[in-house]
Amino acid sequence: MPTFVQGDTELYYEETGEGFPILLFAPGGMRSAISFWAQSPWNPIEALSDHFRVIAMDQRNAGRSRGPVSASDGWTTYTQDHIALLDHLEIERCHLLGGCIGGPYCLGVIQQAPQRVAAAVLQQPIGFEDNRTAFYEMFDGWAADLRSQYPHLTNTDWERFRSNMYDGDFVFNVSRDFVKECPTPLLILMGNDLYHPQSTSREIAQAAPQAQLIEDWKSPEGLPAAVEAVRTFLLTHRDGATPS
Repeated sequence: MPTFVQGDTELYYEETGEGFPILLFAPGGMRSAISFWAQSPWNPIEALSDHFRVIAMDQRNAGRSRGPVSASDGWTTYTQDHIALLDHLEIERCHLLGGCIGGPYCLGVIQQAPQRVAAAVLQQPIGFEDNRTAFYEMFDGWAADLRSQYPHLTNTDWERFRSNMYDGDFVFNVSRDFVKECPTPLLILMGNDLYHPQSTSREIAQAAPQAQLIEDWKSPEGLPAAVEAVRTFLLTHRDGATPS
């Protein structure tokens, strides 16, 4: 079972295929784990592993991954995990693909280590649009399952962690100003529900210098073309490569 251990953190991951690497961040909110890809309209592990080295992971305290929890945790905690996993796998440069919470995870890595990301696909990224209560409730449900493992943490500690994750606006972990200057090619598959507002997808696509938006990617008619567009986008932006 491939697990990267760093201190008290254990990150479970799986690798499929060969070629230019893609690191996947699954949907599922705080429970983001590889298993959620099977519930997605399309599974990038299956769709992309014929051309790429696809690395899927469970986030800390989701799926088979574990890590310490503190009141100071937040988006940076996860970004540090992602970069540490790339270091462990000796991957200097890769693509990123994230669904749901994975969209902001992608942007966090790009902000911290832009030289390591060739391109990123954001599949219905989460964002703020009068929906903070929904994110609080999602976090609290995840935290309730963990509380017995961290008896030293107080209610205030959990609330501070939650605030670090979801008290911001836009995509929660990076600013609008950063997205306006983002150097990385982005492909956005538009969201259109409570957690994944259409406005967030459209704003990222309009603000980022090198961004494309696919509006219809879930319908039976639109999905095949959207998957092919993702594949072509990622093949195009491999370092030193052309589509094949």
